Amino acid sequence: MVWFVLAGLTAVAVLAAIWPLLRSSRSDDRDAAASGEAAFYKAQLDEIQRDVERGQLPESEAAGARAEAARRLLALRAEGASLPPAPKGRNRLAAAALVVVGVPAIALPLYVLLGQPEMPDAPLASRDPAAHAASDIDAAIAGVEKHLISDPDDGKGWAVLAPVYMRLERYEDAAHAYAETLRLLGDDPARRAAYGEALVAAAGGVVTDTARDAFAKALAKDPALPQARFYLALAAEQDGKTGDAVRAYQALVADAPPDAPYVAAVKARVAALQGAPPQPQAAETPAAVPAGQQAMIEGMVNRLASRLATNGGSLDEWARLIRAYTVLHQGDKARAALADARKALAPDADAGASLDALARDLGLGDAK
Repeated sequence: MVWFVLAGLTAVAVLAAIWPLLRSSRSDDRDAAASGEAAFYKAQLDEIQRDVERGQLPESEAAGARAEAARRLLALRAEGASLPPAPKGRNRLAAAALVVVGVPAIALPLYVLLGQPEMPDAPLASRDPAAHAASDIDAAIAGVEKHLISDPDDGKGWAVLAPVYMRLERYEDAAHAYAETLRLLGDDPARRAAYGEALVAAAGGVVTDTARDAFAKALAKDPALPQARFYLALAAEQDGKTGDAVRAYQALVADAPPDAPYVAAVKARVAALQGAPPQPQAAETPAAVPAGQQAMIEGMVNRLASRLATNGGSLDEWARLIRAYTVLHQGDKARAALADARKALAPDADAGASLDALARDLGLGDAK
């Protein structure tokens, strides 16, 4: 099959090369036009002479007319002399024959020598599945995003995109997508809790006021929703209300089914808050409370810390980092972040006072 394709391509290339050679030369047309113009100017000179002889044209005017006609005739001859001579018909045919024979004679042996026409196509099974999967996901996301640009009120499109953004750690995009889903498809406890979770992830693992409000609204409609209960307990822990956090976590464990995958993670947090060594967490993490995983929170906090160390940030961002380290029970890092924040925000007296108040609330002592 490949040889038929190559033969066709070769034929097209040859035809494109010989077509100008087979057509009548433009220079032939040019020569014919030039001959006609020259004859016209010669006839004009003869007509001027006859008018003088008949007495119809004064000699003074005839001289000017002769000069103009002669000038144009000389210019025409000079232009013809400056152009290259057109190839003869026999030469054009010889060149066309050379192209017809030469192009295939050179191209085909080169392909046989350098190409691999018999190489089979790589089967799908032998290709990198991860690369193809990533490419397919990117293409699918791009397609949905393009559709939503033209139809931003498609709630189902936003609902499809939101969890994908979460898996790709595009948390701010996920929060926006969930917000659009709530606006277009209506309020739903699970959807509202997912929106809150995206806000927590975008905030580096800290339960913001907006996220807290989302979880409270979700619980108002579904008081047993584990995801919302976990994050509100985490919010109490973040605020330094250890007793409230422990009671909320314990209630969540008591109400959970025996085989609930998030029980081990919640028990580990209770143990950490009560000062006991943390117990090993289950290998499988619950889909209901993915941001409750220690590893996930640490990853978000590390990215926030790296960004602040490189580019600096606002008081709210520094406070978010300090609170996040406190939630993770990493007091040394929290105090170090507090000291870094004081240095970065030193020109702002109000920021310094806010950091002092935050240090007192979190029990970090003096980190100046």
